[in-house]
Amino acid sequence: MNIPNDRKYVATHEWIVIEDDLILVGITDPAQDQLGDLVFVGDVRVGVRLQAGETAAVVESVKAASDIYAPVDGEIVAFNTELDAQPELINSDPYNQWIFKLKPNNLADVDGLLDADGYGAVAHEH
Repeated sequence: MNIPNDRKYVATHEWIVIEDDLILVGITDPAQDQLGDLVFVGDVRVGVRLQAGETAAVVESVKAASDIYAPVDGEIVAFNTELDAQPELINSDPYNQWIFKLKPNNLADVDGLLDADGYGAVAHEH
């Protein structure tokens, strides 16, 4: 199971990388593996303010649809439009394909998220 140490994670299978005062959010390798071949990534509403745990995006595969959640409170400021045409990019390289960027209300909230070991333990339970 591929779980890089250079980012934070949420038990709902999102990864987070800090970029300046924003966070990039994508889904983990175990999540994309479980979903299978992705056919749609979207429903990201730029400009919407979300609370941690609220739905920020949707990914759909031939097998299932899954919500992607805001990892912390904040405002969605961008969607990775490359994924409109090529959702399968997440299958081939999940840790280099962010789905949306979030401007957190408080960047320090990210500190409370899981590290790679913590997420690895959660991912093995599912």
